[in-house]
Amino acid sequence: MRRMDKVLSLLGLAARGRNLVSGEFSTEKAVKEGRASLVVVGTDASDNTKKMFTNMCNYRDIPIYFYGLKEELGKAIGKEMRASIAVTDAGMAANIVKHLENQ
Repeated sequence: MRRMDKVLSLLGLAARGRNLVSGEFSTEKAVKEGRASLVVVGTDASDNTKKMFTNMCNYRDIPIYFYGLKEELGKAIGKEMRASIAVTDAGMAANIVKHLENQ
């Protein structure tokens, strides 16, 4: 549970530093423009959403993780429920990936 809080707090930090975009449309746009360094999709997102982002990220070689619930992701970044988040800062993304891998 402790690492889960760490990942969510790092996402919140990225949001406050404007190194993150959220929501399906904004995440998709960041991925297609090559600005996304990491994509996080809620585990309770629809199968269609998961498949779309998996295909998109695999094609562009962007790491994708399924983590937390939509409500938790939204709360962590100070917004409503969010199914997907893209971290746009490479350093912050690497730090978040490190914590995701260690869980």
